[in-house]
Amino acid sequence: MVAQTRTSACSECPIRHRAVCAECGTDDLAVLEMAKSYKTYPAGTRLASEGQPLMHFSSFVAGAATMSRMLEDGRRQTVGLLMASDFIGRPGRAVSAYDVEALSEVTLCRFERRTFETLVKRTPAIAARMLTMTLDELDAARELAVILGRMTAREKVAAFLVSMVRRLALIDGAEVPTDEVTFKLPLSRDQIADHLGLTIETTSRQFTALRKEGLIDLPGGRSVRIPDFQRLTLETGEDDDGGPLD
Repeated sequence: MVAQTRTSACSECPIRHRAVCAECGTDDLAVLEMAKSYKTYPAGTRLASEGQPLMHFSSFVAGAATMSRMLEDGRRQTVGLLMASDFIGRPGRAVSAYDVEALSEVTLCRFERRTFETLVKRTPAIAARMLTMTLDELDAARELAVILGRMTAREKVAAFLVSMVRRLALIDGAEVPTDEVTFKLPLSRDQIADHLGLTIETTSRQFTALRKEGLIDLPGGRSVRIPDFQRLTLETGEDDDGGPLD
């Protein structure tokens, strides 16, 4: 299927408050408006390939994608999940460091790479926002390192579900819930297993165990209902304030 092109004003953009343009004023937005192009891709599309030239930098307007790398033994390791307002590309880097594949239909706000690099140099608001987003990614990478290196399988699955709730709340500009919440997972069970460094069997067992204990409910499809978010948070080794238990 060929990617579809669409248009939208920056002022109407659903990710305006979280995207790379979040700090831009009216004049800067006008410049971005002239430089951008929107494209929508179907699920399964390879949006970027490891080691290959990256012709466009892009913000996710809608949809989700995995960021992964092929290991020497042929296994694939998922290293990140890209969702609304996340960004593909780094100024000064002409090739992609990872494979990026759409999990669902994805809409991207794209900028030609060299044009965007020039905008970063000329627009302090974009440069500042890029720095903030990079630091947020660093925090997320450190959190994933803790999950992969120190947590049990049960804690890994619980931590993944908790992180998804927090991330979706951030995308929506909403408060993180303290009690019941229902959401839809963007990843399948096997993709979650890859992301957490677990087997699909272990991941499924942990989902089943959490369901039997009333910590989660699985209504169907990829939907997850958490009856008590704070209670599930405790399963990750955090206290009620979101910090690690002593």
